Amino acid sequence: MEVFLPIAQVHVTAIEIILLSALVGILSGLFGVGGGFLMTPFLIFLGVPPAYAVANEANNILATSVSGSTTHYLKNTLDYKMGFMIVIGGAIGTIIGIYTFTYFKDIGKIDTVISLAYMYILAIIGTLMLVESLGEIDKARKNTIIKRKLHVHYWIHGLPFRMRFPKSKLYESAFTPIIIGLFVGFIAAIMGIGGAFILVPAMIYIIGMPTKLVPGTSLFVTIFVSVIVTFLHAFNYGSIDLILVLMLVIGSIIGVQTGQKIGQSIESSGLKALLAVLLLIVGIAIAYDTFFVDHTMNGITKVAEKDLTPLSVLVQKFSKDMPIVYSLFSIFFAIALGVAAAFIRRFLSDLKKKHFSKPAK
Repeated sequence: MEVFLPIAQVHVTAIEIILLSALVGILSGLFGVGGGFLMTPFLIFLGVPPAYAVANEANNILATSVSGSTTHYLKNTLDYKMGFMIVIGGAIGTIIGIYTFTYFKDIGKIDTVISLAYMYILAIIGTLMLVESLGEIDKARKNTIIKRKLHVHYWIHGLPFRMRFPKSKLYESAFTPIIIGLFVGFIAAIMGIGGAFILVPAMIYIIGMPTKLVPGTSLFVTIFVSVIVTFLHAFNYGSIDLILVLMLVIGSIIGVQTGQKIGQSIESSGLKALLAVLLLIVGIAIAYDTFFVDHTMNGITKVAEKDLTPLSVLVQKFSKDMPIVYSLFSIFFAIALGVAAAFIRRFLSDLKKKHFSKPAK
């Protein structure tokens, strides 16, 4: 079933968007990383212009982050103080990223910048993940154990203004999480990703947080960064398409919950290697699409208002006539879907426990 996106002005197949989003969500749930670095390229391959793919995936990440963060809040596995320090840096980085995005958009190079950014990031991350996963497989096969230092000290650990983080039982410079947040916010604004694939290892290996607090705190940070990215993209460029966001959120929330369930019962080294190969393939596909595919015929589709559905007309007018309200609505829309998904999951989990805990008659 083809659906016309009134803001992005392109036709897409709804079932393709939902299934791809669910697949990326499963990978996110399995490996604990955001799916934006895969879903945004997939949207571009399906014909969504890069500037719109970035903005709408950021809004989707907001919904899934709220869902996951709410779950961790209910489990009390969040370090709010550390999270807020990262958010400070994230807010600054996001604003710098939006200014950079605006500059390249104004000179007509933003699509190329986004494609190149994904090409290099996916190549680097995919290669590192592949090397690490193959190493894990080799060690498991040889049954070897390699001792590593608990913390490696970098220049960032020598910065001033040290403070205590009671939840994580840490005492270090406030600049450490702020600098990490700045970098994450910048790439989130440019690429429409949550930055978890950078934030999670940085929180473990650089900040030194307990592993159990990392996923929830990472999602908590991603909420704030995604809110800023979504609002600025919606207000400055009018690029948030609620119809596309709805399809993305439905697929990704189902996928993330499924991936988390699967991840509890399988060994992940082999799957991590497969994910790394997938990232490298997508990176190569983006490189091919950027340098070798002729895009001269790929124009924006103009559709007469009389041919639009009532929902498409409503979204178009809402975005054009009330940009600030539309921006805020897109944020609260994603947050509401995320919270609802988290509580539905909690309800179903409690119902399942209650059912299986009943004594047999």
